[in-house]
Amino acid sequence: MNRRLFAALALLVCSLALGAGAAPAVTPAAAAGGGASADAAPSRPPRLTDDQGRVVTLRGWNIEDKTHRGEQALSAITERHFRDLHAHGFNFARLLVFWDDLEPQPGRYRTDYLKKIERILDWAHRYRVQVLIDAHQDVFGPAFGHRGIPAWATRTDGLPFEPHPDDWFSEYFEPAVQRAFTHLYNDADLRRAHERMWRVLAARLGSHPAVIGYDLINEPMGEVRPGEDLPTAARRIEAEQLTPMHNRLADAIRSVDDDNWIFFEPTPIVGEGVPTGLGRIHDPKAVYAPHFYNTAMEAGADYDPAAGWIEAYEAAVTDYPTRYGVPVVVGEWGPLNSALPGMGRFYRDALASMNRYSSGWAGYVWCYGGGYCALDEKGRFRTNKERTATPYAPAVAGAIREEEYLPATGGYRLAYRAGPGVTEVRVPPHPEGWRVRVTGPGATATPVLPPDRTATARVHARPGATVTVEVVPRRVR
Repeated sequence: MNRRLFAALALLVCSLALGAGAAPAVTPAAAAGGGASADAAPSRPPRLTDDQGRVVTLRGWNIEDKTHRGEQALSAITERHFRDLHAHGFNFARLLVFWDDLEPQPGRYRTDYLKKIERILDWAHRYRVQVLIDAHQDVFGPAFGHRGIPAWATRTDGLPFEPHPDDWFSEYFEPAVQRAFTHLYNDADLRRAHERMWRVLAARLGSHPAVIGYDLINEPMGEVRPGEDLPTAARRIEAEQLTPMHNRLADAIRSVDDDNWIFFEPTPIVGEGVPTGLGRIHDPKAVYAPHFYNTAMEAGADYDPAAGWIEAYEAAVTDYPTRYGVPVVVGEWGPLNSALPGMGRFYRDALASMNRYSSGWAGYVWCYGGGYCALDEKGRFRTNKERTATPYAPAVAGAIREEEYLPATGGYRLAYRAGPGVTEVRVPPHPEGWRVRVTGPGATATPVLPPDRTATARVHARPGATVTVEVVPRRVR
């Protein structure tokens, strides 16, 4: 997400966030469909579950084509994206789609665009990648030179807009852009159009086996009132405008799809450690999907562990889902320059943090090149991004008691109280292969996993028993 916020804004948000302090821990409610285990820590959100009741973990990346439009829309996304995702052990993709491509004129939905999405979903299914359909917007949409909400649904009341090509995220604070969000949230006809768009998407795509859910709107923003500081404005917008919108869109989707998960986002201000003002989303399969970016790092700075940003973010971002009993999946994260000296430490700290409270994450972005791309032009991980490819358990048949990545060996350890079904542990390619150790009344048919490809160990265990699974490189004894 190539963006920079001006320094004054960063200082304002950070100082207010640190001054507010961490919210007190609250015992989470059992989320309907959320999969909270009896052994979950009381101050942590519940976990996602699959249709077998297994605890799910999603590991993956965003996939996008922001460049091409019209007949060429989505053409930069190929089967290679999903083949390579799978080859590195990932099981999740957040796919960016754009309302302005789907409905270029009011009420005229492009069937060719839907077919292109379906072709991408077919590739994902072929490589066992689950897909989140993300209705993406940047700076509202094409009326301001970006993608998202169609120009015909953009109302500015004649307020000014000045582009900032070197700092595009600051365009969110242009008066015309802020007013456009207000109209989207408040105008009855635009509300209906927004709901119809989601009904079209969900009715067409909801039964596809690759689809896991819908991200209602990317990084929603709003209008800051005179004299209002940004954290206060964000909490008001979330409480008064985003909460009703998320509920309306969820209801629209449920009129055609009662199965897939509903992912909803706060404003991006949460990324600076500011607790959200969102209210309850009244859907039994709702997922909180914040983004995880730091203003200073987005502007090119190195990671500074002493600043306490990750700790502040974790405290803020876990408050809402713990209170409302909903799972968390981080929809975007990752630095612009992953080769800076402190970035190895950043990836270690960030992954450890997200793995403590979330059901998964999608890095930004799975592409081949420079900038935010995960891979270079030859398909090799760019510096430090290989740290995202580690062993994990996509599905646990039971209640997780303990789960940890073992940085000393590159391995993974899972302890759980077994229930019905099969637990799956996935590993990326490793030059030595992997050894799977099962302790307790359980077993796997694959105690050794091959070195040259992604592989999955399936563990069968006696229901009610406590089982430990440890996966380590074969050289480790």
